[in-house]
Amino acid sequence: MALKDDVFEHGPDPANPGWRHWNLKDETLFNGAVMGKLITRVDADGKARLRMFPERRHENLSGVIHGAIILSLIDISLFVTMHTIGTGNAGPSVTLELSTQFVGGGDPKRPLDAVTEIVRETGKLVFVRGMVVQEDETVASFSGIVRKMLPRG
Repeated sequence: MALKDDVFEHGPDPANPGWRHWNLKDETLFNGAVMGKLITRVDADGKARLRMFPERRHENLSGVIHGAIILSLIDISLFVTMHTIGTGNAGPSVTLELSTQFVGGGDPKRPLDAVTEIVRETGKLVFVRGMVVQEDETVASFSGIVRKMLPRG
C-alpha cells in the first residue's frame, strides 16, 4: 500500500538536497508533535537513513537525547526501511518486536540518524537491523520485526 499524499509528506526536502521528507501532514500526531522534522534518503550502499534534528525537548536530565526519543526514531525507521528499500508497503503495519542496545549518549546538538537494512522480507513480515549514529559515533544498535497488515475494509 502506497503512502497517501493526503496524509503524508514524502517529497524532496529543498533544504537538504538528496533527502526526502518523512512527515505526517497532521503535525499534532506523534511524529510531528514529538519528533519534529524527519528526513530520509537511501545511501550509496543501499541502506535506508532516517534523520531527526534534536531539540531541547528531546533531552533527558543528563543533557543527552532521551532514550524514548531514540526508540521512537528506531521504530519509525522500520517503516521508512519498508517504504524506501523494501516492497514499498509501509502501511498498514505494526511493530512485532524491537531489540535495542544503547551503546552511547546522543548529542542533542547534532542530527541523529537511524541507518537500516532489510535482513529478509516475506509476504507478511519484514526483518530489519540497524544502527543509530551521529556521524561516526554509534548511539545504539537494533533489530526489529514488522508485520504487514491487511487493510481494513
